[in-house]
Amino acid sequence: MNENGMELSATDIALLEAIADMEKGLAEGAVNIRKDSGCATRVETDNIKIVSKTDVSGIDIHIAPGTKESCHIPVVITKSGLQEVVYNDFYVGEGADVTIIAGCGIHNCGSEASRHDGVHTFHIGRNARVKYVEKHYGEGDGLGENIMNPETVCYLEEGAFLQMETSQIAGIDSTKRKTSVVCGKNAEVVITERLLTHGKQVADSDMVIELNGEDSKGRVISRSVAQDESVQHFVPRVVGNARCFGHVQCDSIIMGNARISSVPEIDANCVDAQLIHEAAIGKIAGDQLLKLQTLGLSEEEAEDRILKGFLA
Repeated sequence: MNENGMELSATDIALLEAIADMEKGLAEGAVNIRKDSGCATRVETDNIKIVSKTDVSGIDIHIAPGTKESCHIPVVITKSGLQEVVYNDFYVGEGADVTIIAGCGIHNCGSEASRHDGVHTFHIGRNARVKYVEKHYGEGDGLGENIMNPETVCYLEEGAFLQMETSQIAGIDSTKRKTSVVCGKNAEVVITERLLTHGKQVADSDMVIELNGEDSKGRVISRSVAQDESVQHFVPRVVGNARCFGHVQCDSIIMGNARISSVPEIDANCVDAQLIHEAAIGKIAGDQLLKLQTLGLSEEEAEDRILKGFLA
């Protein structure tokens, strides 16, 4: 089914390329593009069905067992002052192997704040594999703020695997990020979060991984850069309730007058839980800058090269 409710503008297409790698606003597999609180495009496949909710704003995505496809569900906002809360639920069948590309882009050229709060809930079946990619980006030449508050809730059944990659590219004035994952027996989750803040932007990230099943695994990798007078606060927590393995790694680069707080926490409620955490905050090393400058780069170009590599 192909449902076209709104025409995509050049601005929409540019945002979709930035947040979802959708060249010309197109992608293979199932697609649902949300634009300014409406549906711009919806494409289903034989194995992936997308149903609009009737009680709240959002969609249900049903992925059949054994499916090996991709699904794109990006959001674009181009109206200043638009504020929305969206609930998307994913039901991934046993043995499926899917890539889900989300993300939100805001183009705000007005004086009012534009805000998107998205709640994504994943139910991942036995032995299913999911790669979930979510990018956030804001732009505009007005005075209105760009605000995004994503919440992700994941339930992994026995043997399920989730690779979650979240990125805040630029232009988000305020974000409160919440992530919670519950792992069953032999389930595994790997979360990589990348954050870039500048100006007076503020970013809060709270994350809880519960390793409830025998031989479950959880890994968190956080990479962040705080520039100018921006503020970041990151609290990842791994809870071991069975024989399991958990690892939290937080690395941050601080610049200008920025502030960063990183508070990794591990809780062991089983004698066979193996949990590790580590955190590091520091500025760009002078020898790195010098090495690149000797190759002909200016100090600004060298900094940019280092930061791009760090957040890659």
